[in-house]
Amino acid sequence: MVRAGQSSEKAALIHQHSDEERQEEVAAGLDATVRKARTEAAEKAGEKPSGTNLARGE
Repeated sequence: MVRAGQSSEKAALIHQHSDEERQEEVAAGLDATVRKARTEAAEKAGEKPSGTNLARGE
C-alpha cells in the first residue's frame, strides 16, 4: 500500500494488479540490489569471496 502510494486498503485492493512476471522482475531487482550491496561491503572490508559466492559467480 505504501509503495503504491495508496491512502487506504480499499484503494490498494482496487488498484492491485500484479502478474507472476512482474513479481519475478521485482524479486530479481531486489536480489541484484542486495547482492551488489553485499559485494561492495565485503570489498570495502577487504574480505575475499567465499567458495559459495565464487561458484555463484559473485
